[in-house]
Amino acid sequence: MLDMIAPSLAALPPVTSDSLLALIALAKADPRTDKIDVGVGVYRDAGGATPIPRSVKAAEKLLWERQETKAYLGGRGDVRFGELLRPFVLGRHSGDERIDQLQTPGGCGALRLGFQLIKLANPKARVLLGDPTWPNHPPMALGVGLELSNYPYYDRDNRRIRFDEMISALSAGRPGDVALLHGCCHNPTGADLSDGQWAEVTRIVVERRLLPFVDLAYQGLGRGMAEDAAGLHGLLDVCDEVIVAQSCDKNFGSYRDRVGALFVKTGGRDATATAMAHVLQMAREMWSMPPDHGGAVVRTVLENAALKADWLVEVGEMRGRINEVRATIAGADPRLAFIGEQFGMFSMLPLTKAQVVALRETHAIYMADSGRFNIVGMSDEALPRFIAAVVETLDG
Repeated sequence: MLDMIAPSLAALPPVTSDSLLALIALAKADPRTDKIDVGVGVYRDAGGATPIPRSVKAAEKLLWERQETKAYLGGRGDVRFGELLRPFVLGRHSGDERIDQLQTPGGCGALRLGFQLIKLANPKARVLLGDPTWPNHPPMALGVGLELSNYPYYDRDNRRIRFDEMISALSAGRPGDVALLHGCCHNPTGADLSDGQWAEVTRIVVERRLLPFVDLAYQGLGRGMAEDAAGLHGLLDVCDEVIVAQSCDKNFGSYRDRVGALFVKTGGRDATATAMAHVLQMAREMWSMPPDHGGAVVRTVLENAALKADWLVEVGEMRGRINEVRATIAGADPRLAFIGEQFGMFSMLPLTKAQVVALRETHAIYMADSGRFNIVGMSDEALPRFIAAVVETLDG
């Protein structure tokens, strides 16, 4: 007779719900017709819709007309997709044969593969990540067994990057530790490093022999396609080893299609080939090969001169709307002026959790408890009401 009870799925402990997913559920359940959900992180146009870019729709039509098979593509996904991304992501380094890439299911897939590769290469590596950072960064690193060490990044109450403290923390990093950096449009704060600050971070990364891991999720939505990757390009100038998790979900409006890529640079072509062989094996174990449709659409856009040109116009239009809404909010009250100096889809309002809850209950405005909100999470029509409610709440 067995002297112990076999493990049971019923014995699993409860899981704490993701706060942002819980917030989305709360907003959906609110019956008020004038509710504003600035918690969910998708781009919305002036009418409050999350449109499919016209270049993407045109590419999907071409795919429908020309695609002749749904046969497997292989572990790398759409190889041409990765090749066409290189000039945008890598800039002047696009021809560097020490850098290779593969398609992933969104930026999350790239992050997971990157962390897994780091764990394999250096199990004792710590991931140095900013406080605050995107909420999914810590569990993804912890999920592969890596140790975390936070560095101060943003002072929400004083609306400034804690740069001296950040540099001090990075300077205490051990050789082989990972510096996780937001390439642009910092999520959740919107506070991006200046060119000078990027140069100093790069100097410390080299001096301390840290491995830079850049999350490039919003390229083009801050200052411009090239400008938003300038910090990454500076790292590639001087670092033998760099990892990049890239996402097309935002700048191609392909959120649900999950389109991303992992880029890996080592000190030599052979070392990169070995690293990528491990990456492909790990990808095989997780998803075998990435879904094709989103990557094929991006490839179709980028290999067609007219569609690529139109896509770049559309990215510029999204960026323009983000910056216009930022300027409107910033000009409404001196306490909100900092929003006009930041970039991308997110900022953090200097609100207490109680004030955030009050906005939710009194005004049907939903945002994260931290005060993080989506700059373009509402229509132009809803913007004045949002601003008025925030100012009223700040006044107490």
